[in-house]
Amino acid sequence: MGKSLRGDVQGLRAVAVLVVIASHAGVVWLPGGYVGVDVFFVISGYLITGLLLREVATRGSVSLAGFWSRRARRILPAATFVTAVTVAVALSWYSLIDARQVAEDAAWAALFAANLHFARQDVDYFASDLAVSPLQHYWSLAVEEQFYLVWPLLLLACVGLARLGRRGRRSRQGSVPRGVLVSVLVAVAAASFTWSVVHSADAPAAAYFSTLTRAWELAVGALVALVPAAAVRRMGRWPATLLAVVGLAMIVTACVVLTEATPFPGYAATLPVLGCALVLLAGGGAARPMTDHLLALRPVRVVGDWSYSLYLWHWPALVLTAGLLGRSLTAAETAVAVLVTFVLSGVTYHAVELPFRDGRPALALRVRRALVLYPASLAVVATTCAAAWWWTGERADGGDGPAITAGVDEDVLAHPEGTVALVRASVDAARDRKAVPSDLSPDLLDLRDSIADVGACDYATGVRRLCPRGDTDAERTVVVIGDSHARAWIPAFDRISEVGGWRAYYLVMSQCTAAHVVVAPVREDRPFTECGRFQEWAGAQVEMLQPDLVVVTSSPPVNGVYDGDTRYEALDRVVPLLADGYDDLFADLQDAAERVVLLRDVPKSSYDPATCLTTGSPDLGDCSFEPLERSRRLADVAVTSARLAEVEVVDPTPWLCYQGLCPVVVGGTLTYRDTDHLTTEYAASLAGALGRTLGMLDAP
Repeated sequence: MGKSLRGDVQGLRAVAVLVVIASHAGVVWLPGGYVGVDVFFVISGYLITGLLLREVATRGSVSLAGFWSRRARRILPAATFVTAVTVAVALSWYSLIDARQVAEDAAWAALFAANLHFARQDVDYFASDLAVSPLQHYWSLAVEEQFYLVWPLLLLACVGLARLGRRGRRSRQGSVPRGVLVSVLVAVAAASFTWSVVHSADAPAAAYFSTLTRAWELAVGALVALVPAAAVRRMGRWPATLLAVVGLAMIVTACVVLTEATPFPGYAATLPVLGCALVLLAGGGAARPMTDHLLALRPVRVVGDWSYSLYLWHWPALVLTAGLLGRSLTAAETAVAVLVTFVLSGVTYHAVELPFRDGRPALALRVRRALVLYPASLAVVATTCAAAWWWTGERADGGDGPAITAGVDEDVLAHPEGTVALVRASVDAARDRKAVPSDLSPDLLDLRDSIADVGACDYATGVRRLCPRGDTDAERTVVVIGDSHARAWIPAFDRISEVGGWRAYYLVMSQCTAAHVVVAPVREDRPFTECGRFQEWAGAQVEMLQPDLVVVTSSPPVNGVYDGDTRYEALDRVVPLLADGYDDLFADLQDAAERVVLLRDVPKSSYDPATCLTTGSPDLGDCSFEPLERSRRLADVAVTSARLAEVEVVDPTPWLCYQGLCPVVVGGTLTYRDTDHLTTEYAASLAGALGRTLGMLDAP
């Protein structure tokens, strides 16, 4: 690899960023355009290793300060600028609760740990709807920065090890220990690829962001850089052209055939990764492949030059615009957002990137001085985030409304009729356009975090064990079965079990409806096989436990139901399949449990109450909602099936709604954390009403 930046490399960067933008913009014939990120990883591994090898060859070692200084000037200025602007725009356009989340994401991005942050949240990278962070794409920068931190240290260790092995033998001071480096890289690549395949199948969302599942892609680029120049120079023009064409064809094929449903990276990533490696290898010889004429065209090279800024800007441009409009973008709106991306990228490249690479700032920030960019970047982002945190807190604390009361004693509120009375009073307050209470539980800005704790038994992570809760020494046993809607009721059942003397087990798994049907995960077009396996395991546990009571509560399938290999979303096809699934479920449970109860699913809103309550200056009436008809009809399917099976039904709707209107604040408690999940605080407040209705608070 020569010292000057090769035209084909810049062309590859252009291809990579364009397919990423196209994929995220919804170009239907490039569903796998996200593999452009993998191309970037291979290029990074190739270029960085080449730079380090040349330094070892000329100086005998690597200046870590010099290397990290160059990386700081290259990466930090543009990344910091885009981060700060994104937070500022989110404060202007988003709800307070979403703006604060963006500020939190920015802090992780500044620490180059965004991939760990989003993996921990089990975020779906492909879901470009309003819940997606405009800084989510910084995960790939985090992976690269972690590579920049570790690889020079590992390379230096290999150089030192090779010199120890040559002690006593004559050798050139600047010789590169290619054999040692190849052995290390092959071992790293093999381990990483194996983990990538395993982890992508078991936990695809977390695997997508993982450095460990991506390390092999960077290692492949590094291995290409280690191919001796003499070996590549022997390659003629036609063999080099054939190699480059095959490589480009592999990248294009990946963009066309891979989809959001493909477990990734895993095996699927070999197409773009090896394809990119072939193109880089083909361009390393003296005889240039004919594809270079295309990749080195001036417009293509300009896009390649701008590729870093384009990558930084494209995702915020798409996501923030959707946030401003409050809906998904149309094709015309997407085109405008992409055009704005190119304008912003051109300005950022010339006004931010180039000055810090070659201009006066670069001259002033030689070697060790440039390292100050790391703390400076952190300081800028920290200041921006702190200001956003303070501002959102001030705005959220601006209410002065009193809590709603029903004029009944606290003891009465712990009974079903008292809860109904408070809900009616809250609906009346909403219809009278009363102010939102100032002292809310949970705190308004903590609403999204109001998620019931499942302890060590988070079955979505693959755990398969029982975790008794409540009164663990009790003789009576209750099992709660369902999905995330069942999980939301855990605070109520915890209180009921502790007071009433029940040992409780919560066999709940997010997105996995209780009915014995094959569903698809949210935003994926594939059978949710993990759900089927969990249902079988949960059924076996109920049969083993022989509980006194089983409570079933579950959301209807949100992404359709499979009949054979075909997924159906239309109600006329989903209803009979769902009914059969509930029939099978209740039949199995009645054989294993003394008593089975269906807790009807809660009403669902068409909009997010959290967003409504933290946008503008809403009153209680602005954010109250009428239940979605589709959700109501599918909940009726479970009720009908339960009654036909002579299973008891408990309907919580009167504890949430009155005369067709559902308030998002009951008394002083926020009822929903999003469109369809109860807050832990409100669920806990319903323990008395639910426990008495189920008869669980009666003496055994």
